[in-house]
Amino acid sequence: MLNALEVFTIVVVGLMVGVEFSVAFVINRILDALPGDSGQLGRAHGGRMLGAVMPVWYITSLVLVAVWAVAGWHHDGTGLVVTAGALLIVSVLMSILLLVPINDQGKTWTPENRPEDWKEQMHRWDRFHYVRVAVIIAAFALLAAALV
Repeated sequence: MLNALEVFTIVVVGLMVGVEFSVAFVINRILDALPGDSGQLGRAHGGRMLGAVMPVWYITSLVLVAVWAVAGWHHDGTGLVVTAGALLIVSVLMSILLLVPINDQGKTWTPENRPEDWKEQMHRWDRFHYVRVAVIIAAFALLAAALV
């Protein structure tokens, strides 16, 4: 049963990492290259869509890692799982404190109501997001290493 939990957790966390990596290095670059207001409108829509899904995904990932750590407490690799959980906590705190406030503003913007510095705010969100992606990649790598 523990093996199934481990595999399921790695798949859930891995998919989350893939989505966030894609946002950072593919989707936002595509949106930024679109002409006119298309990129800003795409970011606003993405903020609404992913802003509804990702919190559940992050918390589910964290809960799965916590269950894995408790269930596998006396197994090899538990330290790696606990460290991965700590990194996921860091990613959730980063999200709440740094990324969500920017996202909450950006998802309501239209070409008519966006602030003058909207591009700078989006670039600030991107920089925070790159760090968060690095943190969750590290958590994912630790979970994978815990199976070895």
